[in-house]
Amino acid sequence: MHGLRILIVDDDKEFLALLSKSIESWGYEVISASGGKEALGMIKNKKADIVILDYLMPNMNGAETLEKIRRIDKKVPVIMFTASVQNMDTRIKESGADDYLLKPFNPEQLLEKVKKFLD
Repeated sequence: MHGLRILIVDDDKEFLALLSKSIESWGYEVISASGGKEALGMIKNKKADIVILDYLMPNMNGAETLEKIRRIDKKVPVIMFTASVQNMDTRIKESGADDYLLKPFNPEQLLEKVKKFLD
């Protein structure tokens, strides 16, 4: 399990810190970005084994970010999350995300999804 790097992308710094702490407690290395542009730089420079991406962000939303991530790395699994529920199933599937979670979510739900892609 160790040595796997998870990139978390969210504009909510408090949520980012909490989620990072949870994921690190599971034994994964965490890198984080507060927006799409920063995330793309990290995808280019640091290999992420999986990306956990917020759908609703200013400047570049999760769908736009994911589209650009896919141009850099077609295979990296992406789990998208959002607090917005309306038509989310459809929107997230259309964006090309591999899986998704609705906020608020239990960290164990996220761990299950992460393990599904990394094991």
